[in-house]
Amino acid sequence: MLERLLKGAFSYWATFAAALVLAGICRHFLFSPVTVYGESMSPTLANHEKVIVSKVGEIHRFDIIVFHAPDEDAYYVKRVIGLPGDSLEIKNDTLYINGNPYAEPYLKQNKANIEEGSKLTGDFTLKEITGKSTVPKDSFFVMGDNRRISKDSRMFKFISAKSVVGKVELSYYPLKDLGMPK
Repeated sequence: MLERLLKGAFSYWATFAAALVLAGICRHFLFSPVTVYGESMSPTLANHEKVIVSKVGEIHRFDIIVFHAPDEDAYYVKRVIGLPGDSLEIKNDTLYINGNPYAEPYLKQNKANIEEGSKLTGDFTLKEITGKSTVPKDSFFVMGDNRRISKDSRMFKFISAKSVVGKVELSYYPLKDLGMPK
């Protein structure tokens, strides 16, 4: 009887330990939960919103990513605007990448909330704010969706691809925001 009880306890603890190891491996290599702090991605992501970040796969233009903040012991959540080799310009609240205008539908609500005749994003060229004409190899140019308050590449220039933790794939809290951020 005692032998059966010990075997059952060992089996239970072995299963529990294996589950913990598997969860740790998944969290370290595949995905991780992250809490958004601040309003720089509002309304797409709100302060204290909880998201799942995928650590595998390629980063594409307009993906929302989490990365180690330059010169700070923190993480930032921003949208990828420029990929390596891209030239960028914002003129009259329109984003131009490699000379072509791009729609930014995720800015619609923020643009609607500003005074008529005002701009959400001030005019700039990549060269004016970074000294470079194109985004360097293994780097990204990132900006928050709440452009008026976002601390982003307009201030700290480019981020290294090595600093990227992963891509935001799912918002899970609050439950009313459950789903893929746009």
